[in-house]
Amino acid sequence: MELLTPSFLEDNYSKIKETKISGRWITLKDIKPLFSDLDSSIKCKILGESEEGRDIYNLKFGSGKRKILIWSQMHGNESTGTKAVFDFLNFIKLYSDNEILTSILNNCAITIIPMLNPDGAEVYTRVNSNNIDLNRDAVDLKAKESKFLRKILDDFNPDFCFNLHDQRTIFGVEGTKNPATISFLAPSEEETRKITEGRKETMDVIVSMNSLLQELIPNHIGRYTDEFYPTATGDNFQKLGHNTILIEAGHYPDDYDREIVRKYNFYALLQGIYHISTADNFKKHNNYLAIPNNIKNFYDVIYRSKNNEKDVAYQYVEKIENGKFALALAKEKEGDLSSYLAHKEFNK
Repeated sequence: MELLTPSFLEDNYSKIKETKISGRWITLKDIKPLFSDLDSSIKCKILGESEEGRDIYNLKFGSGKRKILIWSQMHGNESTGTKAVFDFLNFIKLYSDNEILTSILNNCAITIIPMLNPDGAEVYTRVNSNNIDLNRDAVDLKAKESKFLRKILDDFNPDFCFNLHDQRTIFGVEGTKNPATISFLAPSEEETRKITEGRKETMDVIVSMNSLLQELIPNHIGRYTDEFYPTATGDNFQKLGHNTILIEAGHYPDDYDREIVRKYNFYALLQGIYHISTADNFKKHNNYLAIPNNIKNFYDVIYRSKNNEKDVAYQYVEKIENGKFALALAKEKEGDLSSYLAHKEFNK
């Protein structure tokens, strides 16, 4: 397994980061100007239009045999993966002679849909304009956006897919007191959650990403539940033979804009792609199950009482207010919350 050098990433990230997009609310208007700045090796075209007529873009580059499909923001309010994708695209432009990029471009052919749900992104909602959760539409394919993704899958026939999401601040890493900053999942193919050959290959890639991140943010990486969802995108793509890696961007202390998390999301994505480009095989999967579980053990704020009997927990509600992203605290639970952690704690 070849890992990226953490010092190289940390020393160069400030140059790599696409500074024209930041924060949580990322829309098509934000990313559209970036397409004209892409490296000349990247072919950019409009795949089609969303339900409300917004463009959905498709980017292609690389000449290798291993095919990789990446998409982000199938949930419109989950933008960290989109920011990481544009960091990756900047890396391509800035480091054309780097051996990492040379390996990727020579050994992989990559297709990216950088914002699958622009209608949901516009109004900061999980669903599309017809109230369809695209991540639960892999079977019925009711949404135009779902049909576009499935057509790309069928036409491109990728070996690996990266499905980029955000998870809530409620998740922690089992056995630690840390929030789950990045979580991974090798989706199940059916209800028994059998570890098939395809899942083993997916796990192998995740092991490489986890190995890198453990050097940078040890004990901040979780393993998302592999409960089988019959209509979910990752589960169905995995079942169809397209190894699908789910990356869930979570919380890092004091990083509600997810700009620090974005960096680690980019590192994970780059490591995963680099590993696919360099690996002789994908059989080193055993350490996947050693990644601690995601657990729901965090609130955003807890006010602690003397004996914990009257603790009060609050969670931030994310919304768009007067054209800006805003967080508003809402009461979630009262009582003895001694078994829970909080990103901020106060004593009454």
